[in-house]
Amino acid sequence: MASVKLQCVSKWFERRDGDSLHVLQNIDIDVPEKSIVAIVGASGCGKSTLLNIVAGLVKPDRGCLFLNGVKAADFKDWRSMTYMFQEDRLLPWRTAAQNVSFGLEAGGVGRAERKERVAETLALVGLSQFADVYPHELSGGMRSRVALARSLVTRPTLLLMDEPFSKLDPTIRSQMHGEVLRIAELMSMTIVFVTHDVEEAVVLANKVVVLNPRPGRVRETQTIDLPYPRDPASAEVHEQARALRGRL
Repeated sequence: MASVKLQCVSKWFERRDGDSLHVLQNIDIDVPEKSIVAIVGASGCGKSTLLNIVAGLVKPDRGCLFLNGVKAADFKDWRSMTYMFQEDRLLPWRTAAQNVSFGLEAGGVGRAERKERVAETLALVGLSQFADVYPHELSGGMRSRVALARSLVTRPTLLLMDEPFSKLDPTIRSQMHGEVLRIAELMSMTIVFVTHDVEEAVVLANKVVVLNPRPGRVRETQTIDLPYPRDPASAEVHEQARALRGRL
């Protein structure tokens, strides 16, 4: 299981002209185990920076990050989390299976175990028959599934996503939402994701954190108390999304 807690987190970036850009201010977010939390807000409000802080890629200038109740500075199990980026970042010279295997190779997993885990994970995302296919031969939805499989093959307990489905058409995006929810339940994962799409936030998340723009501050947190699966065309989802747009 995985939990995330950000406590009074603030971040500045140095600009080329020597001035400081205040990106995040006093961020407090609590992500319980097995929950799905969406972060929404206008462009430039610090959503991706916030996700990078959780991933350990960026250090906060003030405040604390706790992972599984442990301060980030003392946290050891960084391989228990994984990150899906906005682009699929598949290596064009590697097959789907070889792309999925990449994270295990970096982690020193033996060849036989890699082969078994890659096969299991491709089956999990419905791509067993495409293991030997190269990225340029795959549709956008299939490429997203390969990227998801690559994120899942390390068997994470925390999945971070930075708008990984934003370039997909609505039908394929909806399919990927279903896959993420199914796999999250199957693997007992905690998910934190960033999105501009308020419908996506309502369809996937238990809780939506709304950020005000610069510096990014938590405007409010909205609980989405709707049963899964959630139909993006339903009146309930539409009403929740309308309320979120009003807050943005």
